[in-house]
Amino acid sequence: MSEFAFELELCAHLESRREGILARQLGASVADPGGRILDVVCVEPGPAFDDRVALSSAAVPDAAIEADVGTGRARYWKDAFDCHPDRARRAVDRACEIGFFERERRKGREYVRQVARYPDWYSRIVGIENKPDLGRPGDLEAQLRTDVSLAVVDEIVLATESYVTRAHLNRIPEAVGVWRVHREGTGDGSGDVDGDGLEIEVIREPEPLGVEEPGIEPLESHPGRTDIAVVSTDAKARKRRRIAERAYGKGWRTYEFPTCGAYHPDDSSGATLPYCAWKGRVVDAGSECGASCGGYDPMSDSEPESYSEVDLEAERDRRTPWVADPDGRRRRQSGLDQFE
Repeated sequence: MSEFAFELELCAHLESRREGILARQLGASVADPGGRILDVVCVEPGPAFDDRVALSSAAVPDAAIEADVGTGRARYWKDAFDCHPDRARRAVDRACEIGFFERERRKGREYVRQVARYPDWYSRIVGIENKPDLGRPGDLEAQLRTDVSLAVVDEIVLATESYVTRAHLNRIPEAVGVWRVHREGTGDGSGDVDGDGLEIEVIREPEPLGVEEPGIEPLESHPGRTDIAVVSTDAKARKRRRIAERAYGKGWRTYEFPTCGAYHPDDSSGATLPYCAWKGRVVDAGSECGASCGGYDPMSDSEPESYSEVDLEAERDRRTPWVADPDGRRRRQSGLDQFE
């Protein structure tokens, strides 16, 4: 199984079993942006989760959250930000667009205020590294050691389909949890079985990581030494908030469907996945599909029924706590007409 298909099927399974927000492919490094990408992130609800749901369906810009803009008297936007004016401008426009800010004009100047206080909406963040085939580990060991030493997430888990040996466990940090994912009929019956036919066998429970302590982020490796950065607790807290916000706005349904006669939507897991009948599996349409594929079957305009349009946003709204069009967003839409 490809890592892409494994990832989608695992997300569909976890969505039906866990509360909170799931997302794929999120950056988790601090000193080296883009240096570490987590395959899957599970953001568990905090005390004010309902307030976040009501606020907006989109991710709130980090600069807007950190700006000196409250819910009281509106402030001149340039005075409220401690960052480059271009970044501030983008943050203001986006925050107004998604309903986190509202704005007014006085004598040709733009003033902004928050429509509501930014809520304390998330608690634990769990990262999952997907490696269905441990025989092809790639940089797995280094990636997991980075996750543990940096400790931006509360827990880190390795998910695999491979048989997990003691040698495998000895090569990864003890704090990393290990799940073995079985398909229907291949497990021992001890895991969580769902209608999608997946079973998760917990080989090792993850240990809590030191999210409230400074972290160590490896940067570049050289013969005999590794360059590192010490990451402060404040920097880690800001990164955790960005991860949570990005996860809320993005979700895990960030894939396309093949425009091909061999495509059949697979919703056996409760989530609609891009299943290819010719390949007999879930496919990454962006990289695997097209005229160069041996099973490519171009659809004519006379056969629209062979391709079913799927509304992934509506599906996410229906199956998760995330709300596509919350009340706060509708208030924003009705209140900004005067500025358009």
